[in-house]
Amino acid sequence: MIGYIKGKVLTAKDGVVLLENNGIGYEIVCSASVYQKLVENNNGEVYTYLAVREDGISLYGFITPEEKNMFLKLISVSGVGPKMGITVLSNMKLSDLALKIATSDVKGLSSIKGLGKKTAERIILELREKIAEETTVEVDDVPIINDISEVDDDAVIALMSLGFTKGECIKAVKVAKQNGAKTIEEVIAYSIRNIK
Repeated sequence: MIGYIKGKVLTAKDGVVLLENNGIGYEIVCSASVYQKLVENNNGEVYTYLAVREDGISLYGFITPEEKNMFLKLISVSGVGPKMGITVLSNMKLSDLALKIATSDVKGLSSIKGLGKKTAERIILELREKIAEETTVEVDDVPIINDISEVDDDAVIALMSLGFTKGECIKAVKVAKQNGAKTIEEVIAYSIRNIK
């Protein structure tokens, strides 16, 4: 297994990096973040995943171990192969991807070209708990949600401080508002009683 390669970057284009190490050129399919960091004719390093399939062997490259870890999670999902995993990582920042999965944001995830709604739902279903366990959300990281007010956003933050996930909190606050809760106290009280 090849988990990491350090060497001279010969080329970096069209989704592939050619990295020379001890006279051997490794052709590595990479995410977009790799291109932003590697410069041709300079030394570079890439964390890799070796995919062995009946039709060939491919190396996939990542700039950080965290990016590689997310890739491994993605390809563990039924119907998501290495190429789709690279496509997802190339089109979304790692932190945004983790947040979309943890908060069950199907629409945001399926906005990635080539990733349909059913696949996005499957990714969320299979990875949400794993991602939520690993992701710690600071109060400052919680964005104000566009379709709810600042009071509602404060309610989401308050509920998260009680240990509920962000996705559960957003859903509960929306339901509370639909059922007539107006003040932050009413929203929080209703949400705590009905959160699932």
